[in-house]
Amino acid sequence: MISRRQILMTATTFGAAFLAMPALADSAPGLKPGTYKIDPSHTYAHFSVDHMGLSTMHGRLDVTGGTIEVGQSPSDSRIQVSLDPASVDTGNKARDEHLRDQEGFFNTSQYPKMRFQSSRVVFDDEDHDEARVEGQLTLHGVTRPVTLEVDDIACRVNPLEKSKYTCGFSAETQIKRSDFGMKAYPDLVGDQIEISLEVEANKPVDES
Repeated sequence: MISRRQILMTATTFGAAFLAMPALADSAPGLKPGTYKIDPSHTYAHFSVDHMGLSTMHGRLDVTGGTIEVGQSPSDSRIQVSLDPASVDTGNKARDEHLRDQEGFFNTSQYPKMRFQSSRVVFDDEDHDEARVEGQLTLHGVTRPVTLEVDDIACRVNPLEKSKYTCGFSAETQIKRSDFGMKAYPDLVGDQIEISLEVEANKPVDES
């Protein structure tokens, strides 16, 4: 025979689980339709490249802005990201000036803009937390096709600014700098560049 204590414990456990459900749902809801503005203060672009076959050089660029437009179907989405090549930072001032100013590297006086514009978004699973984003990257005055591998897509109401609905994700891709006309010092600097992004973007909670 079930005791009163067992009934009470069962009811208490069920009640606690029921009360926790809204919090869990709010912590990781899915993508919602609307226009999200990329938050440059919480978005990061990093790159790495081989140095003489001996080590790997790491650097970063500022993400200056962009938008993510999510359609009624998540696959009907578009992404646009702008970066500032003049912000290149590898932790060494002299090297950064060289990368920023020299032709064969960024040459930002002539090519001040870097931009990715999607053309197709394909989600890899029903949970919509992984995707392949095909698009065009403009760098050093050259535009070429690039595919971003996106994962860890998650969204929630921003706990600090509850009027904002915030989504974040990670993305990776590889390019050959020579494809973009960046051919300086091929014996010293590798051709393949690994690029990674950490992105956060916001839209008003009540926008759909």
